[in-house]
Amino acid sequence: MRALGVVIMTVMLSLTAPFLPGSGMPAGVALAQTQSGESGTRFMFEGLGQPGGDPILQRQLLPQTGTMRLEAVFGETSTPIASGLIWRVFEDRFGEDRPVLVARSDDPRPEFRLIPGNYTVHVSYGYASATRRITMQWSDVAEVLRVSAGALAVRGIVSDNPVPPEQISYSVFVPVGEDEEGRLVAANVRGDEMVRLPAGSYHVVSTFGEANSIMRTDVDVETGQITEATLNHRAATVTLKLVGYAGGEAFAGTAFSVLTPGGDVVREAIGAFPSVTLAEGDYVVIARHDGAVYTRDFSVVTGLDRDIEVMAGQ
Repeated sequence: MRALGVVIMTVMLSLTAPFLPGSGMPAGVALAQTQSGESGTRFMFEGLGQPGGDPILQRQLLPQTGTMRLEAVFGETSTPIASGLIWRVFEDRFGEDRPVLVARSDDPRPEFRLIPGNYTVHVSYGYASATRRITMQWSDVAEVLRVSAGALAVRGIVSDNPVPPEQISYSVFVPVGEDEEGRLVAANVRGDEMVRLPAGSYHVVSTFGEANSIMRTDVDVETGQITEATLNHRAATVTLKLVGYAGGEAFAGTAFSVLTPGGDVVREAIGAFPSVTLAEGDYVVIARHDGAVYTRDFSVVTGLDRDIEVMAGQ
């Protein structure tokens, strides 16, 4: 007779294990029942130290879980990766459209207790990653995943003087064909942060301040190495003031606009003396206060931070 929904499995047990009366199966083994009443495919082992279990059943049966031990190394050097990892384990389950996340860890060498089945292990190191399919049976497994990745750090200088990291931000792109900014990988990264990337070639755009001091460079990230890119910004920081006379007190609540000679707006700010970092070049500043408008031309010289005073009434 054909039994629908039943999967027959052979389980190796002790030859002395007693059989459950009327079941034809060794004690300690029972088929799980689905909601529809059909037998499922998962076995439940009973009597393994459970409260109230029959002492006769407290014998050495097959373990219900095994241990999956994982480690990640850099692809070319085989050097263990000691930090910055995120592990995820997905299980392939019958009836599910996609693998189910069953475990997660940020330990460099995690251990997971898992029931027998098919799993997909994913480890990420920043924007780099590696994946492996692993089948768990009735024993422990140990796997080493290779991640071809390195790290990128970007620094800024002005006239050989380092720029404070908090004043630098950068974005990382993967060139596509002739387009240097073909695909954005990481955006607005602070200057004191490193980006973990797959080994390869990248285009870096660095911004000093919040206006138009922008520098670019191409870098190669190597496996297991930290690539440091130092960009020389040709810029300076100016402090804008609207005053009644040279060296006078700045007027509060003034609205400033900084324009190129062609009329393009570079930066806008409101206050008594806002500071603006600008690329080297010529500019026009417009100051608005109490319904009056005042202007002044000025130039920015690399490394020369200074005040730009706009005279009221002129």
